[in-house]
Amino acid sequence: MQQNYHKNLKATKSAPLTYFTADANLNALLTVFVLLAVVCAIAFGSAMYSGANLQSMAFQIPEFGFVALGMMLAFLVGGIDLSIVANACLSGIIAAFILTGQWLPGMSDEWRIAVAVCSALGLSTLMGLFNGLLIATCAVSSLIATLGTMTLYSGIGMALTGGRSVVGFPETFTAGGIATVGGVPLIFLAFIVVLAAMALLLERTGGGRKLYLFGGNPVAALFSGISNFRMNVITFTASGFLAGLSGLTIIMRVNSAKVGYGDAYVFQALIVCVIAGIHPAGGRGKVIGIGITTVLMQMAASAFTIMQLSPYTTKLIWGLMLVLVLGLTRDGKRLLQLVRAPLKQRHLAPSVEAESADFLTKRNSLEDSEASITTTGAPYSAVNGQQEIDGKRAVLPKVNDKA
Repeated sequence: MQQNYHKNLKATKSAPLTYFTADANLNALLTVFVLLAVVCAIAFGSAMYSGANLQSMAFQIPEFGFVALGMMLAFLVGGIDLSIVANACLSGIIAAFILTGQWLPGMSDEWRIAVAVCSALGLSTLMGLFNGLLIATCAVSSLIATLGTMTLYSGIGMALTGGRSVVGFPETFTAGGIATVGGVPLIFLAFIVVLAAMALLLERTGGGRKLYLFGGNPVAALFSGISNFRMNVITFTASGFLAGLSGLTIIMRVNSAKVGYGDAYVFQALIVCVIAGIHPAGGRGKVIGIGITTVLMQMAASAFTIMQLSPYTTKLIWGLMLVLVLGLTRDGKRLLQLVRAPLKQRHLAPSVEAESADFLTKRNSLEDSEASITTTGAPYSAVNGQQEIDGKRAVLPKVNDKA
């Protein structure tokens, strides 16, 4: 009976309606993407979909997309990384000092670029490792820990630069920020590669499944042999590496490094993760959702630019969007559960009724077989310590309870 029930349940889950609603967040994202594309086409026309604007959007997506991916990793373990932009800025500043020859002078441009890239990625990874160790060792909230390290990293960058921009990079380095392949920016293609690699690692490997399990239920993960300490350290270290990629992309594209660049990316990354379906409590979310939502956010940013909104107004809109998205996501999930409940009940009702009838029939037959047990070829029934044999009752020997 249990096997049949699982078969029916599996068949029900594979039904078209259930399959569609099971990935409702992705379907909603695609729907919003199409609607926003149509609205932008009607409202802005060629200003939005000109070749130059589309290419400009593709140049800007990677630097923010890497930040969103790093924030996603923190969300998957039920945490948050507020220091990711400060990490990106500081790693970019370190690379800028090496690229301009202020640090390690006397090297050729090729060696200078190689050392700068390795130093930026290595430092950002170490800063992410520090976040993970701080959270795992001191057992503090990731919100408090990364808020402190955000201030620390920003302070270090301010002390190194004095609030000034670092400029004057080799042309070989900045050429990568404007290079295109078939009209598509090279840094955008690199972002797509990283996005696909993350999707593969998180959704198709044992390590990714452990990450989801740890984020969904740390206690169950601990009893399953998964080290909570290790998962926290690995996750925030990977987030730091992605911050380094973002920092290199920024200085490569704008040809300068400065403290505070991209401060609004923190709020935008939070919005992206929530809209993309990355659960703040951890354990749920897909990388493809981050990719779609990042494009949506860039389209909105381009619309704000076309409307010539001030940076202050733009930041106000991002903040309102974050508050609204958090509230609508909670109420939307409740509404979805209310809608799906009768649909699931309708699909499961025939199979459940059939299994219930089968269970009752087997239980009645089992009771009938227990009521008549054969002993030495003669039926008997035990009633108050008596045995009926051939219509006569005989007293059965009593069992000594004290024995």
